[in-house]
Amino acid sequence: MTDLTEPIAPAARDARPSSPFAELLELERLDENTFRGHCHAGAPMRAFGGHVAAQALVAAGRTCEDRRPVHSLHGYFLLPGTPTRPIDYVVERLREGVSYTTRRVTAVQKRNEIFSLTVSLKHAEPGPDRHREMPPLPGPESLPDAVAGAPEEVRRAVAATGGFRDLDVRFVPPEAPGVPPAAPGLLQHFVWMRTASRLPDGDPLLHAAALTYLSDLTLASTAGLDEQPNFFQRTEPPTLLMASLDHAMWFHRPFRADEWLLFAQRSPSSSDGRGLAHGEFYDRDGRLVASAVQEALIRRQS
Repeated sequence: MTDLTEPIAPAARDARPSSPFAELLELERLDENTFRGHCHAGAPMRAFGGHVAAQALVAAGRTCEDRRPVHSLHGYFLLPGTPTRPIDYVVERLREGVSYTTRRVTAVQKRNEIFSLTVSLKHAEPGPDRHREMPPLPGPESLPDAVAGAPEEVRRAVAATGGFRDLDVRFVPPEAPGVPPAAPGLLQHFVWMRTASRLPDGDPLLHAAALTYLSDLTLASTAGLDEQPNFFQRTEPPTLLMASLDHAMWFHRPFRADEWLLFAQRSPSSSDGRGLAHGEFYDRDGRLVASAVQEALIRRQS
């Protein structure tokens, strides 16, 4: 696994553009604890939740003077954001501990709180190291690009959002070798993903924010796979109304979001108009680098 302080070696990566994805995470600093950003649409006239969460994380991290890495975040989506208006991120400095730092971020648009995020950051320290093994699935090189190979209607919808333009996403077919056996009541989905352009070296916060963005692409839809395919693979109009309700992540080990990561997703439950999904990110060395959990609103469209 490549350390964030080391350059990316493979020649194929050197040919990729400098960093269009990093531009999505740029914020204007209004004062010591307030930042302003713009988020692209995820659905028509609704800001993409993963983009809002990623920018809120950047705002929190930029108030941590000693640049401690983030180890967890917990967010609630309160109101849909509007992609045509700026979003202000107001940071509260809750704790300045020796090992841990805590921030609360409120995303405000048109005087309404649309998203709330609590972030915990800490210094790295030695300790026992174990993790669940990555399933032995086909690598991304053998799989087609999900965006380029999507149906024309999906490609038009992606273009209309103004975002999702710098992603590398590859879906593992459910019949591929190494896919774990299906269990009753459990839905599962395996996706390789990374940013399509290289992110800056030496800034773990940007990589954590990029992974936060990536984690919201397919996690909620995993909870509805028994009703409809993922957005990128859909050939028919959606039958479900889906929206993220909350989102939590834990960052276990160093990683780069511009290198291939396997997102192993499972949904153990759907009821009461809500679906729950768990996700694990593994790097190419099989290390578990991050985990995510999300609950989403799921309703059949009338």
